[in-house]
Amino acid sequence: MSVPMVDLKTQYQAIQDEINSAVLGVIQSTHFILGPHGKALEEAVAAYHGVKHAIAVASGTDALHLALIAAGIKRGDEVITTPFTFIATAEAISYVGAVPVFVDIDPVSFNMDIRQVEAAITKKTRAIIPVHLYGQPVNMEPLMQIAKKHGLRVVEDCAQSFGAVTNGKKTGAIGDIGCFSFFPSKNLGCYGDGGMVITDDSKLAEQMLSLRNHGSRVRYYHDEIGFNSRLDEMQAAILRVKFKHIDEYNAKRRNNAFAYNSHLSAPGIQTPSEEKGTTHVFHQYTIKVKNRDTVKQRLDAGNVTSSMIYYPVPLHLQAAYRDLGIKPGSLPVAEQTALEVLSLPMYPELTEDQIRTVADAVKKAL
Repeated sequence: MSVPMVDLKTQYQAIQDEINSAVLGVIQSTHFILGPHGKALEEAVAAYHGVKHAIAVASGTDALHLALIAAGIKRGDEVITTPFTFIATAEAISYVGAVPVFVDIDPVSFNMDIRQVEAAITKKTRAIIPVHLYGQPVNMEPLMQIAKKHGLRVVEDCAQSFGAVTNGKKTGAIGDIGCFSFFPSKNLGCYGDGGMVITDDSKLAEQMLSLRNHGSRVRYYHDEIGFNSRLDEMQAAILRVKFKHIDEYNAKRRNNAFAYNSHLSAPGIQTPSEEKGTTHVFHQYTIKVKNRDTVKQRLDAGNVTSSMIYYPVPLHLQAAYRDLGIKPGSLPVAEQTALEVLSLPMYPELTEDQIRTVADAVKKAL
């Protein structure tokens, strides 16, 4: 039987009674929006990250969007980010009328190359969005120094890094605002769409609370044009169950990644590494191989293991951003990486036999 990329059914079966009880409780309560589960989840996530505020929203994309509005990013502003990420990162910048400015990535961590950030800053730059890709934290210390020097907001995209740590701090708790996605396949995922923002800034938190609920702080009184971006109680209840297991899930992901590294220690394969001073949570386990497309075709034909390409086209080369006029070759590391990365099955419930099966299939495909 083929090893799937994600096995949500096995995870559900392990916590089935807790999940079923939580969902049934919400149905019986008939309190479906902005209820006690959402509030309790916000308090738990804030405490976990050591910040004052957590605001649950409808998706990770909304988290980024509302964060940028609260941070004061407006039409014509520039926001520096990475081209090697899911498009939601750049979409949020576009939603507020700002312009994404892409800097190239590091070939090992796949994260934004901090050494190139300062050169990208102009008089229009107002913020930086680092993305902790695949669960590997960005080196935030020098990035925060750059941001402070130039008076820039930092909005962390933590869609893939819940629980990851850099220099003793969890991702999301370092910049002005941290943004999370609870999409089902995330290392902390619900059973639909969901997201959250966290911050230590009470003013930012107050505005994001308003923005998520139609610009309202008092019911039926609207101070600004807001959005319908509320995490429903069903998803919040599910997340509260899964949140109790997140450290265990992340530890198992790490163990699985290190097992993969051992089995895939072979010429022609770049396995993921953990940057110094960080705790990688391996939302994805992503290798680099020169003949990636051929390897994937052989894996698909062998029907032994699933694999995925995250992400085949860097954002600066997407049709949606053609108007930026960025030519192929402008960001060579991201462009080359996009041709070589291949993500393998990764979830806490992977067995040693499954890991060995996947690794053997990859080496055979090479």
